[in-house]
Amino acid sequence: MGGDAEKWVLMVTARTPTNIAVIKYWGKRDETLILPINDSISVTLDPNHLCTTTTVSVSPSFDQDRMWLNGKEISLQGGRFQSCLREIRARAQDVEDKKKGIKINKEDWQKLNLHIASYNNFPTAAGLASSAAGLACLVFSLAKLMNLKEDNSQLSAIARQGSGSACRSLYGGFVKWCMGKEENGSDSLAVQLADEKHWDDLVIIIAVVSARQKETSSTSGMRDTVVTSALIDHRAKEVVPKRIVEMEDAIQKKDFPSFARLACTDSNQFHAVCLDTYPPIFYMNDTSHRIISCVEKWNRAEGTPQVAYTFDAGPNAVMIARDRKTAASLLQRLLYNFPPQSDVDLDSYVIGDKSILQDAGIKDMKDVEGLTATPEVKDSILSEKSKGDVSYFICTRPGGGPVVLADESHALLDSVTGLPK
Repeated sequence: MGGDAEKWVLMVTARTPTNIAVIKYWGKRDETLILPINDSISVTLDPNHLCTTTTVSVSPSFDQDRMWLNGKEISLQGGRFQSCLREIRARAQDVEDKKKGIKINKEDWQKLNLHIASYNNFPTAAGLASSAAGLACLVFSLAKLMNLKEDNSQLSAIARQGSGSACRSLYGGFVKWCMGKEENGSDSLAVQLADEKHWDDLVIIIAVVSARQKETSSTSGMRDTVVTSALIDHRAKEVVPKRIVEMEDAIQKKDFPSFARLACTDSNQFHAVCLDTYPPIFYMNDTSHRIISCVEKWNRAEGTPQVAYTFDAGPNAVMIARDRKTAASLLQRLLYNFPPQSDVDLDSYVIGDKSILQDAGIKDMKDVEGLTATPEVKDSILSEKSKGDVSYFICTRPGGGPVVLADESHALLDSVTGLPK
């Protein structure tokens, strides 16, 4: 190891997207290695709207590994963090920064301590796959810092050991997590089915029904399901394999009616399996059910799906519209049925890609108040407005995979002290 009086700090900052599964992962065959009982497919969301930014740093002056999440120090002692750190350190290579006069031999990485700072620009542990983005970003940024030779698919097998769905955040666009057959998990990794430009008509609107941390974590929830649900085995062996083949086909052909049918039915079956768990797990709530009803009524009235919906382990709705025009109509329907509380301004109620608001002809709260019931919900219970039941909406789209942020202004740690800025 070299460097001025051993006071140097070497850093890398990266940004990694989150992903939303359209064919769900639920249930493990190996708890330690996080090996799933079925394949899954996800859409990566635009990191400009939903992402984790992580800065990793190394210095001979650090006396222990430390991590800060959203500004608060957290323990790195958990088995999942330790698995990722161990796997990455074992693959570390020689690193040289000639400008700073730093040279790290690969065997030195076992002795050096790390500082890690991570920030999610969306709610943590609320069913928006924050752990997926977080662990993927940790693995990707450490791999860059330690000069690993592995490609993103091989890195996904390491990220998987931190959080199962994290392996799918190593790619943009549409991603498949292959369950694999090997006992050591070497073939349980992510592959990209299509990049984010393949089907760029799609627009995604997320209704954040609750930003609160969920009552039943995904980890304990799926463990209980595997032990107690009579339906989970049938789902994993009989239902999902067929849906995976059909979903891959729908993505390649950009066949929205098939894509929507598969995404909606798989989300509904995932929540049915949660209900079949003992004691039952309730991730969705009344607002989630009203959103499903709103989408289903519209799809039926049009005679062909306009919007797909999917819910992960939480009440938040992820709605995928077939194109921008449909997304604008969807946003009008959502704002009519789920207007904000009177003290909330539109700017903080609809975030992300605000151009969808312009497409919908909505400039301010007066425009929201002027919206009228759409034909498919007139004279129905759905035309009753639910003020304040949605915290806010995020407008986004399919997005790209992880990237290194070379500009030091993005770093979350100080380049001299290695402590949070």
